Amino acid sequence: MKKFFQLIYLILFLTLNFSCVEKKTSEKEFSKSKFVSTSMSDTLKFISGIRVIFQDSKGNYWLGSHEEGVSRFNGKAFEYFTTSEGLSDNQIRSIQEDKNGTIWFGTASGVSSYDARLQEGQGRRITNHTLFVNEFSPNNWIKIADDLWFNAGNNAGVYRYDGQKINYLVFPAPGNANPDNRYSTTSIAEGKNDVLWFGTYPAVFGFNGHQFAEVITDETLGLNEETGQLHVRSVFEDSKGRLWIGNNGIGVLLKEQDSIINFSEQYNLIHPASIRSGAKSPAGTLEHVFAIEEDADGNIWFGDRDTGAWKYDGTTMTNYVIDKKLKSQMIWSIYTDNDNNLLFGMAEGGVYMFNGKSFDLLF
Repeated sequence: MKKFFQLIYLILFLTLNFSCVEKKTSEKEFSKSKFVSTSMSDTLKFISGIRVIFQDSKGNYWLGSHEEGVSRFNGKAFEYFTTSEGLSDNQIRSIQEDKNGTIWFGTASGVSSYDARLQEGQGRRITNHTLFVNEFSPNNWIKIADDLWFNAGNNAGVYRYDGQKINYLVFPAPGNANPDNRYSTTSIAEGKNDVLWFGTYPAVFGFNGHQFAEVITDETLGLNEETGQLHVRSVFEDSKGRLWIGNNGIGVLLKEQDSIINFSEQYNLIHPASIRSGAKSPAGTLEHVFAIEEDADGNIWFGDRDTGAWKYDGTTMTNYVIDKKLKSQMIWSIYTDNDNNLLFGMAEGGVYMFNGKSFDLLF
């Protein structure tokens, strides 16, 4: 009988002990989960436009928003960075990676970088490189291997990172330039023969590494208020060396060698009643182009502010609605990732992937 009671006591002791251990473990796991949820989430929380999509060499996706900073998706969760973590501004306009794996952000107010080598608790991972505009030095206008180029916020020019320091570079003002024009950079694209294309609101500058090889303006194109004027929002040079210029009002211009045409006009995608400015455009038009990209098959894609996505296969134009549930079909960005998936960043904060026929919500 005594052994029986000893056995019962032992069973009760072990049961209570395991219960306490299980309770402590649960409390610890809950605390950890609560901590993670304050800085990470399993769904993208952005509701403002996705201005930039970038996939780094490790496969992480970086999403730059219009007003809410940047998010990194590591395949499992989204982590968020804002001015509170050191960003120059919460509006992200470009994302790049240097040869050391550092991620660089061009913002509306300066340049910031993310050091992926630092882990939590080892120091500040984001550095703010915001610059004050200094006196222009023409000796700084030179292109070298592995340098990075950024918009300079609302300043007329660009920032160049040469691997050691950031320089502020001013564009040469075209002759008879309107003093009201703002030559702040809206888009940067790399072309063949080491040419860099800088899109600004009233002009496109072509820089060959040591001098400006070409400057495209209203004057060089013969544009005026009646025909509509440049308001450049995107530039892109494709694999054939053609330069595409997306405008907010006059659609797409196409430059092939020494010839420049209004591509939207050629395909009857400018509405007859269009005032060729920032006014809203009806369906079936391509007048407000904020993003241009080439897919793995050589098709050229355009992201329009009002009418969604357009694909040019070399002969025909096809218009796509990204998602009928969206209030706005505006496309801020188009990006080809490391696996040649074509991704679209929307004004409402989502990212969609083209599946060959339609679009799937990715983030």
